[in-house]
Amino acid sequence: MLTWPERRRWSFGPPLRDQCNPVPLDMMDGKVMPYSTLPRCLAIIVMVAGLWGAPASLWAQATPDTLTLSATVEAALGANLDLKSAEEGVRSAQAARDAQKTYFYPAFNTAYQYTRFYEKKTSAFLGTTVPKNEYVWSASVTQPVFTGFALLNRYRMAELGLDLAGVMKQIARQDVILAAKRAYFAVLKAEKLVSVAQEAVTLLTAFRKVAKDFHEVGMTPLNELLKADVELANTRQELTVAQNNLALARSNFNTLLRRPLHDPVRVEDVLDHAPLGLTVDRCLAEALENRREIAASELEVGIGEKDLALARKDYYPKVSLGGNYYRLGTDPDVNGGDGISDPDSWEIVASASWDFWQWGRTGHGVREKAGRLNQARYRRQDIEDQIRLSVEQAFLKTREAETNIEMVRTAIGQARENYRINEEQYKEQVATSTDVLNARTLLSKTMTNYYNALYDFKTAKASLYRAMGRESAE
Repeated sequence: MLTWPERRRWSFGPPLRDQCNPVPLDMMDGKVMPYSTLPRCLAIIVMVAGLWGAPASLWAQATPDTLTLSATVEAALGANLDLKSAEEGVRSAQAARDAQKTYFYPAFNTAYQYTRFYEKKTSAFLGTTVPKNEYVWSASVTQPVFTGFALLNRYRMAELGLDLAGVMKQIARQDVILAAKRAYFAVLKAEKLVSVAQEAVTLLTAFRKVAKDFHEVGMTPLNELLKADVELANTRQELTVAQNNLALARSNFNTLLRRPLHDPVRVEDVLDHAPLGLTVDRCLAEALENRREIAASELEVGIGEKDLALARKDYYPKVSLGGNYYRLGTDPDVNGGDGISDPDSWEIVASASWDFWQWGRTGHGVREKAGRLNQARYRRQDIEDQIRLSVEQAFLKTREAETNIEMVRTAIGQARENYRINEEQYKEQVATSTDVLNARTLLSKTMTNYYNALYDFKTAKASLYRAMGRESAE
């Protein structure tokens, strides 16, 4: 067995004994390593070998998948609770429509009744007239013939309600798409603003070192260094704010996708942008044609019209046709008995009823429904006005951001070159620290304005598409 000095000659790097054995080597005197320390060393060796061979798999598990914009939209559509609720609304409306349809068909009923009288009644001439125990089984069928168009109007209202539920689902889908786009671009924008703030901190840290060196050798006064310190402190504060905004944007992104709040978020950057290429008149025309809110308001008007017609049902009589079958008996098998001359019977009933006087109740109800219908028509007109306004606002916002992108893009290189020149001039002592700090502020502001314009354009364009009724994932 090798002693520790021999082990040291054959080892690479620090000997394992220095890591595993708490006894210093100079106290070992060439003795063999105690057996109790071997398991600990072997454990370290296994752990190091495992980490060396598996870092790629571990990092792959810890690294989140990069989401594209279309993947984000699809994930949001699959997870959104409002959309799931709208889907349930469609199923509910379909069940209500199917249930209303059944009122056109005949209804069947059966009943079984037991009656126990106080005593059996008899007659000297007829014998038993009323048995003490009486069992009755009956079956009936009823077919409505005319209900003042009530059944027809209720069914058509249910059909319109199903159509309205489908439209509301489409509206919820479009809202989810817009929310997903906004959350996606908010994360990208926050990431870029953090990078701008980090670059500003890096530049000011380097400048502060130069200012400190100049001050220490007496080339610049103390206030030059103090200006750099103050500006660096302010920029670090701006970095903290930007990092918090990024954390909130990621939390909002995870909430929209119904993921754990603090799950890592990695999204694919979208730096290029396609020009709008639309006129405001075309946007308005497309919005008035495609917006599902207009379709929903038209369906609400249709429901109001059927509800008004339903309120007039009491102006008409009601006619129905029915049939009944009875079996009587003194035993549970309803098969006749003492005192029951005819154990079974049947009848056909045709009935008509008309509530011709209700103190104006029907008229008041009709006027109420007419007022509700007018409200629905006014809401439809207001929705069209609001859609026109929203399209105009989204269009102007999109054009504004697109113009800003082109204006600021060329200024980035100029601002960066301006900072470089001022920094070099400061090192040559032909510029002041104020010139450098102003150049740095201008650079950060220019970069911030560019990223704000870029991602505001993408967000505004998504809002414009929503205002036009599009579902594009662009």
